[in-house]
Formats: sequence, C-alpha cells, structure tokens
Amino acid sequence: MSFPRYPKYKDSGVKWLGEVPEHWEVEPFKRQIARNDGGVWGDEPDGTSDTIVLRSTEQTVDGRWKIDDPAPRRLTKSEVDSALLIEGDLLLTKSSGSSLHIGKTTLVTAEVAAMGCCYSNFMQRIRPKASFTPQLAWYVLNNDIARLQFDLHSNSTTGLANLNGTVIGQILVTVPPVGEQSAIAAFLDRETAKIDGLVGEQRRLIELLKEKRQAVISHAVTKGLNPHAPMKSSGIEWLGDVPEHWEVAKLGYFASVENGSTPSRDNPAFWTDGDIPWLASGEVNQYCITEASEHITRTALEGCSLRLIPVGSVIIGMIGQGKTRGTSAMLRIEAAINQNMAAVIPNARLKAAYLHFVFQSVYEYLREWGRGGQQAALNCEILRSVRIPVPPIDEQSSIEVQLQTRLQAYDTLTAEAERAIVLLQERRTALISAAVTGKIDVRGLVQSEAS
Repeated sequence: MSFPRYPKYKDSGVKWLGEVPEHWEVEPFKRQIARNDGGVWGDEPDGTSDTIVLRSTEQTVDGRWKIDDPAPRRLTKSEVDSALLIEGDLLLTKSSGSSLHIGKTTLVTAEVAAMGCCYSNFMQRIRPKASFTPQLAWYVLNNDIARLQFDLHSNSTTGLANLNGTVIGQILVTVPPVGEQSAIAAFLDRETAKIDGLVGEQRRLIELLKEKRQAVISHAVTKGLNPHAPMKSSGIEWLGDVPEHWEVAKLGYFASVENGSTPSRDNPAFWTDGDIPWLASGEVNQYCITEASEHITRTALEGCSLRLIPVGSVIIGMIGQGKTRGTSAMLRIEAAINQNMAAVIPNARLKAAYLHFVFQSVYEYLREWGRGGQQAALNCEILRSVRIPVPPIDEQSSIEVQLQTRLQAYDTLTAEAERAIVLLQERRTALISAAVTGKIDVRGLVQSEAS
C-alpha cells in the first residue's frame, strides 16, 4: 500500500534525515523533555512498606512490558518521591551487554502507573513536555531513528554499551504540531497492530510445525515404520510400547560417552594461531556442526586431556538453564569439545543419525534427568544410563531416510514463515520511520478511518 506525501518539504539540515514537512521542526530531544533522570534501587525488602522497582529485565526488546515477577525494594521517602512513575513516562535501558537491549524503551501505561512503581538505576526516566506526545516518543525511541543515534553517541566500557541522560537528550528528533503527533501515533497504533497480528500468526505456525515435526520424530523412533509390527512393553513410562523385535537398553551398551575440557585462557600457547577446531556449548544449536567458533593449538590438544572427536559423533549440551542442556547436534568435522558437552560415539550397532533423532525425541526428558547444584546439569554417567530404543541397523537406516524426507517439508514451511516474519518486521520499522520523519502524510488516513 502506498501513502500520500505532504504538500511541501524543506531541507532538515541533517544529511541522514533529508527533507521534512515544511511546518515541522528538527531539534535535540532535550528540548522536548521535562524530566530526564536515573532511578533507584534501595535496600532489601522488609515485607511491610516495600515499593516495586521495575528493572530492564521487565522490558522486551521491542519495548513492551513483561512484568511477571516484579522486585519489591525498601526505599526511603525521598527515593520514592524522586522515582515514582506516572502515566506517560518513558523508561530506557541505559546499560546492557547487548546492542539489542541498549536503548529499549517502555511506556508507562495507566495500569503500570497504578502499581505505584519506581524504576531501577540501570534505567533512565524520560518525561516528555506537553509539546511531545508520549506515544509518539515511544515509537521514535524504539525505532532505528533513535537507536542508531544511541549507538553513535554511547560509549563502551568493559564491554557494556552505556547511555546517560546527556546522550539521550542529544539525539535529533522531528517535531510535528501536537495535534499531528496524535494522528501519527494513532495511525501507527493501527497499522503496527495489523503487522503484529500477522507476525503472531507466523509464529504460531512455526510452533505448530515444530510440534508436528517433534511428533513425527517421536513416533518413528519409538514405534517404527511398520504400523502392523507386534509390540511389547518397553518398561519405560515415557517410551511406552515398542516393536517386539527392538532392543531397549542403556546407551552405554551402544556408544562411548566422553567430554572434554577448556584449555587455560591465560596460556597463549594453547590458543595463539591455533588451527584445531574446539567447541563451546553453544555450538550444539547448529543442529549439524560444520564449523567451530574457536581453535586451539596442538600443544593444548596434547596437554589438556583433549582428543579429537570423530566425524559422525553426536554432541549434546550438558548444562544450562536455556535450551542448550539436552540439545544435540551431529558432528560433521573433527573437533575437541569443552567440559560442558558430551560426545556420544556410536559403535557398529547404532547409527549416529538415528541416535540424533532419538535425542530430539527425548529432549524434554533429558533436561529433567539433568542434576546439579544451582544449575541443573547432565553428565556422562547419566547419559550412559539412559535407556533408548534400538531397532536392527537396517531399520535404523530406513527410519533415518524416511524422517529426512518427511522433515524437509516441515523445515521448508518453517523457513518460509521465518522469512515472512523478517519481511513484516522490516516493513514495520520502515513504516514507523516514514511516519515519524514525515515521509508520508497520515493525517487524512486517520480521519477517514475514524469516520
């Protein structure tokens, strides 16, 4: 859909901004800010007169609230007075180890204000003047128009990107008349809601495809390909009945299981000019590992209890609160591994590709089998003791071939849905940029929609 342009434009005087509507202003954001101040953290709560202090972790990357477990803190009266949020305030994350999070901005709604919240010292509160609509400011601050300027003006210390009140006030913003600002915000509310709805549909489709993919794998590696095969009880609750001619036994009978180590980072001889692939835990998310993010030297391999794991092994993550623990990947290169991964090296009775499918089908169970202190973990002993269904070797090959064929369709549909999401998000970003910089005139569009 194409949108109309304004009748007259003028040079903004800013190269990256170009022309703006003739009656708009371009100026530093600080001229439109009534309050620009940092937050508080206070002391441990005492359960009697605590105040909720919102944190940057309760902001999503796209500037929404996700207040699932708010933090109560004990604040002094002066701290509450200085940091109490009201409807229309904007909160920016000003320190983060990720460029995706630096500058993310949430708008204090009536519902959030009713909670009587303050905000943490890792955030900056912006209270716009009456001449700048908070909803429009929210769109500007979460768009590349502001985020790229934040990147340009922010400094970096110890790997953290940092914003402060001065940097936030320095960014240039376009300022339409107030009534026009409301029209632009209303237009963007309507149009982005449509786009967000389409993105939501694609994400639901991806989840459905993921569930169907998992069901296909689980059925094939637990029931086989012959629907008429006689069945027997596996003796395992999660596995149920399996074909009568299959074995059900501990993984250790069919494979060796081992892990590795991390050479000391303090010894340059272990890392400098290394050419031997070495895998950290995150590499299991490749699904098929075809490259390593780091390399070690021959000195490290020989001196740090490491060995090259052969191609065709299955690598599995053993620790982590995220998805890494229990995630498996096929190894397509020779590589050493760290101590937080296990290499499962099948013997002649077990095909690695079939085992990889088995691990995918029992992913949730593997995560539950993990044990440890504060961080749940698997270990080689647990993996060796996991009982798995094992068909004859030729049947494993047949299962592998059929699954690869059937799963290709799901993977193709998933990739198409992911591409659609990227395009929709790009359109959303471009639409916001065009509206807030005056490249399109939405005033009549809002009025016609209202009538």
